[in-house]
Amino acid sequence: MSLAAVGTAGRFVDLAGLLESCEVGGFRADFVSWGHYRPEYWRNYWHSHSFHEVCLAYSGEGRFNSGTTTYEVNAGDVFLARPGDVHEIESSRSAPLGIAFWGFTFRAVSTVSGTGWWSGLMRSDGPVVSRELGGLPAVITALADEAAELRSGYGEATAALGAALVLGTARAFALDEDLSVAPVVRDRRPVVVEAMQRHLLDNLARPVTVREVAAAVHLSERHAERLFRQVVGASMMSTLRRLRLELAAQLLLDPAFTVTQVAHACGYSDVRPFSTAFKRHYGRTPGEYRRTGGTSFV
Repeated sequence: MSLAAVGTAGRFVDLAGLLESCEVGGFRADFVSWGHYRPEYWRNYWHSHSFHEVCLAYSGEGRFNSGTTTYEVNAGDVFLARPGDVHEIESSRSAPLGIAFWGFTFRAVSTVSGTGWWSGLMRSDGPVVSRELGGLPAVITALADEAAELRSGYGEATAALGAALVLGTARAFALDEDLSVAPVVRDRRPVVVEAMQRHLLDNLARPVTVREVAAAVHLSERHAERLFRQVVGASMMSTLRRLRLELAAQLLLDPAFTVTQVAHACGYSDVRPFSTAFKRHYGRTPGEYRRTGGTSFV
């Protein structure tokens, strides 16, 4: 999402009274202000807040005075006044500054140890100007869209987007060491095999091939079959037969289904091969299994 889109997100201000708070990662944010300034000359004079005030410049240029330091800000900069910071902002007259801004309090509501993304808001010595926008333009635009046209679920959507806004804001002002995490070793094999098994379960009633299952997870047939065997311990087609027969055993206990209907629901076009496969697996014909209610007698 581009900065230009933020320039059209004027309905961002309509979040006032609509998105009041959110929680993210053990912290609570209470939103106190929303704003959107068009690229026209403006100035807000020296002041401070009891909350975090954040501005994202989407066009133009200007200056941000924070304490005794002056920062030149341009489109693509996000700048922050932490609670108690005395600051002022002045737009350029020749290239007026357009901004979206938001303000929120930020406090821990559960025990949080060490440093992390939240340190960008908690550090008093952290940066006040950043170009690490991440997904902030997209989040701002999405929030403005939600505020512009309320639909069912807007509360859940704005709360989730509000959490993303707070998280993205904190990350923009966090130090590199605050954001660093230990490498995550991910084994995709179980996830991929689970997706293949889900494909089998979702298609028990229709013809299924190794080729289509492999295509569903974007692997070659050979690779998919090898991976499936490694994780499951059986071939894809033998697993498909087992799943079909397990489903058949469940359906046979429901008198609403005829044996023919059960066979078709389990991917068999004819009762005879279904009965043969069922007896081989369970030691009884489908009819016998139904009559005994699935109970085995010794």
